[in-house]
Amino acid sequence: MKSAGRKDLKLRTREFALQIVRLYTTLPRTTVAQVLGMQVLRSGTSVGAHYREGTRARSDAEFISKLEGALQELEETAYWLELLLDAGVVTEAAVADAGREAEELTAILITCVRNVKERMGGRERR
Repeated sequence: MKSAGRKDLKLRTREFALQIVRLYTTLPRTTVAQVLGMQVLRSGTSVGAHYREGTRARSDAEFISKLEGALQELEETAYWLELLLDAGVVTEAAVADAGREAEELTAILITCVRNVKERMGGRERR
């Protein structure tokens, strides 16, 4: 059960990264677009890396830490997507799918972290 779900999430976070890469390649070559684009490219492609690191975790605490890192990257990605939109660099249509996927992945990873913490008996990693 665990590995099938993780495999799906590995693929999904990789597809999210590719979605972000494709978005970046469509951005105008203006300074603002490229600076904001590099930020979203970095954070958006880091989500899957954090998740994959988590799947190799040696403990529940390490797993939680890696997923919380992925959650931070998702939040940052959403921020940069909003800035790209609000700055008029992209249209709503250009970022809508990536924004939705960031929200969905956030909900999934929050649930994963919550489930592991509950299984641990509420113990924190600190």
